[in-house]
Amino acid sequence: YLKSLEPQLVEGVKSSLLLKGNKCSETMSTVLRDLRALKSPAAKMLTKKNDIQPFTDATSLEFLMTKNDCSLFSMASHTKKRPNNLTLGRSFDGQLLDMVELGVSEYKSLGFFKGAPKKRVGSKPMFLFQGGEWETDDELKKLKNLFLDWFRGDPVESLMMKGLDHVITLTKFEDDPVLRFRTYYVKLKKDPAGGTSPVPLLTNSGPDMDLTIRRTQFAPAELWSASLKQPKALVKKKVKNQKTNVFGETVGRLHLARQDVDRASGRRSRVIRRAEAAERREGE
Repeated sequence: YLKSLEPQLVEGVKSSLLLKGNKCSETMSTVLRDLRALKSPAAKMLTKKNDIQPFTDATSLEFLMTKNDCSLFSMASHTKKRPNNLTLGRSFDGQLLDMVELGVSEYKSLGFFKGAPKKRVGSKPMFLFQGGEWETDDELKKLKNLFLDWFRGDPVESLMMKGLDHVITLTKFEDDPVLRFRTYYVKLKKDPAGGTSPVPLLTNSGPDMDLTIRRTQFAPAELWSASLKQPKALVKKKVKNQKTNVFGETVGRLHLARQDVDRASGRRSRVIRRAEAAERREGE
């Protein structure tokens, strides 16, 4: 068991810890259950309420994450000051890395979409971030990275198209603080135009919610740099005079000694040999 907790060269799926705060509404309890369904089977949900304020003191939260072997967490709470509050975050090396506090509104649970097809257990979601601010705003860029890490699932080298069964979209309109979180089931159908690639058909399957950023706590520069380091065994050695182009093809460069083109002899055709023989006869 202890050996399984040791650092690995290639880490597997990141597990998520779902827990309730000291006060939690029924709506936020449903949010946690739906997040567990999206992350299943890499999710652990605690049923008891916890008197934890991660932005004030994260010691208890770090202890629970280490105890349950989870590097991601989601905490739901509901107070008069911060109603329908959802905090997403992650840890690195046993300490809190970063977290974002979000306000939830206009929530539609999985149960709201009765009869709609649901994702398969363990399938990886596709993500679509709509809005230019996801690439220009520093806070949204870090939030985008957190969302991708939270839902990325098990790292794989290749995918089957049949395994792409749901997509999560996050839309941010300009001058609008609301982030629109939507989930769709993807069904692949034959292209009516006769193409070889199937055409995706999207069906709203939930959960859907509107999110508003309330508080953020991102990692310091030193801790963030440490979390990005890779083991030397995984770092590919650079091959001299070799590079990969935009198509994924390996392009190399060869260095040869200087060649004397005047003395180089190539293949001569029969016509050229006859012409040279005729010139010699005329010279005689």
